[in-house]
Amino acid sequence: MARLLVDDEPRIRTYLNWSLSGEGHTVSEAVDGQDALGQLDSRAFDLATPGRSGLQVLSGLRQPGSHTPVIVVTAVTDVSRIQALDRGAVDVVAKPFSSAELAARIRRHLPHQTPSPAGEQRYLEAGGVQLDLHRRRAVTAHASVILGEREFALLAHVMWRSNSVCSGEELLHDIWDRDFDPVSNVIEVCLGRLRMKLQPNLPIERVRGGGYCSYDD
Repeated sequence: MARLLVDDEPRIRTYLNWSLSGEGHTVSEAVDGQDALGQLDSRAFDLATPGRSGLQVLSGLRQPGSHTPVIVVTAVTDVSRIQALDRGAVDVVAKPFSSAELAARIRRHLPHQTPSPAGEQRYLEAGGVQLDLHRRRAVTAHASVILGEREFALLAHVMWRSNSVCSGEELLHDIWDRDFDPVSNVIEVCLGRLRMKLQPNLPIERVRGGGYCSYDD
């Protein structure tokens, strides 16, 4: 299962390589679109995940006989996301993202689906909610809903840390890639959307001092 990572930031490549290698993938790295296209010409990959060079890679692959699926990982505007899909990307993942979400997107688009590695956790459960890490779906006794990217990332992050307190600073940094902002309400807004979708079940509660915690049934 050969994967090609493309990003000009070493920190991003290291993180993606680490997370995908942990899923059992064989990973190669490219620093930009030109480097990626050179590797794609000389070696067969069954998936490429370009970063900022995504549009360049997609343009280079628009040739007869090019069948490598491409997932674009990007922090750019919705217009560029539409351009990526129009140029042949099979999916677009917005930064910041969780490693579980990216792994699930990759599994969805593999040309030859394989079983999940033995012992890999697919579901998280807390407070009457079962979260499917592969399909970004939350199931309660009352509903089964697909979550938005930030909704999924926030819920998964807190559920992974079951019965431990996640600070607002931690969530802003890990989910929204922001430094702490005392006037920001993005966490509460996201929790409000989750509350509407999962009511009356939301396995996250506020903790005195500004933290958030998931709880068991």
